[in-house]
Amino acid sequence: MKTNINILILEDNPDDLFLLQEAIESSKEIKSTILNADRLDKAIETAKKQTIDIAILDLNIPDSFGLDTFLDFHKQFPLTPIVIMTGNKDHNIAVEAVQQGAQDYLNKGEPSASAIVRTLRYAIERQRLMNELKNALAEIKVLKGILPICSQCKKIRDDKGYWNILEAYIQKHSNASFTHGICTECSDKLYGDEDWYIDMKKNNEA
Repeated sequence: MKTNINILILEDNPDDLFLLQEAIESSKEIKSTILNADRLDKAIETAKKQTIDIAILDLNIPDSFGLDTFLDFHKQFPLTPIVIMTGNKDHNIAVEAVQQGAQDYLNKGEPSASAIVRTLRYAIERQRLMNELKNALAEIKVLKGILPICSQCKKIRDDKGYWNILEAYIQKHSNASFTHGICTECSDKLYGDEDWYIDMKKNNEA
């Protein structure tokens, strides 16, 4: 079963666009809807109106040039995987774009349809994993620094000067949750003289 993906291609050269589109549409691995824009502002407008699974960007177009083309689009759509289309003279810029957040780059005139589609699929998967990781990291709360704690009741003072129960403070500032039990020392102090407790300890030790 083919995977359906929406592909935005930013390319102003009709010949390059035709070759790339033909290669993608000939693939037996994916079923694609290809959207084309010949200017950066049109590409951004299209991506705002429709769901884009991946964008293929030519960096040199009438209204933008070089790395700025990628940076401007990436700033608008940081979660969208981007593949750079590059000629021989643009190789270094394409590599820099990858360092700045693009997922990969393709050489113009790439003859292998399977190589193109593989690049697109890998780019989508890498971006998906990166997005999941960013979401997971955003949910992580870390306690650090010096915490003022009462030496008697063990409450913690927050930034506003209020004293909070230890469990409540930790739950608010981390992803930890609590279950309650009682340790052996406290059990001995509370119930050490009770007959039922003495019998229970004997049975546990037997």
